[in-house]
Amino acid sequence: MPATTHLLYLHGFRSSPQSAKARQMAAYVAAHHPAVHFWCPPLPPSPRAAMQQVAQGIADWPRGAMAVVGSSLGGFYASWVAQQARCPSVLLNPAVDPARDLERYIGEQTAWHDPAERFFFLPEYIGELRALDVRGLPPAGPQLAIIAKGDELLDWREMSGRYPAAQQVLLEGGDHALSDFPAHIATVARFCGLA
Repeated sequence: MPATTHLLYLHGFRSSPQSAKARQMAAYVAAHHPAVHFWCPPLPPSPRAAMQQVAQGIADWPRGAMAVVGSSLGGFYASWVAQQARCPSVLLNPAVDPARDLERYIGEQTAWHDPAERFFFLPEYIGELRALDVRGLPPAGPQLAIIAKGDELLDWREMSGRYPAAQQVLLEGGDHALSDFPAHIATVARFCGLA
């Protein structure tokens, strides 16, 4: 397998490239894999627009030499991207059924890292999430799922059950934010085969 030269990181709902995990991953890649092109785009609230933006951004990436990492809602998106690009994916406490779980967030929301930044989560985004759901499809590439049993937002059993073919790291305790992510970055980098 050729080494991975392009790495996409997808943040979660209400999150941004300023998230701790996105910054930690970017810093690790810069320090240990400087030849790797790392991209963590700020995703718009519309799932369709978010995936259009990502698809355009990776259109000229080498398909045999890219991987995607996604956290929470970004993990759900990462599964869709991996299907399109047929590449390895790393899922960090991935959202399994965001169309169900995000219904209660319809309306005005604040950004996690900048509460002054507001956006609207519209009812039609639920249908857009359903359209991106690839649960019925076999994985298009190798998968690694890092799942915290202590996740306070998502049920670890549902996450684990969603990715039966994945190499799974089940953490006793932990939290939705994966506060101990620095302890797992080298595993993620190794799994992705970073150049």
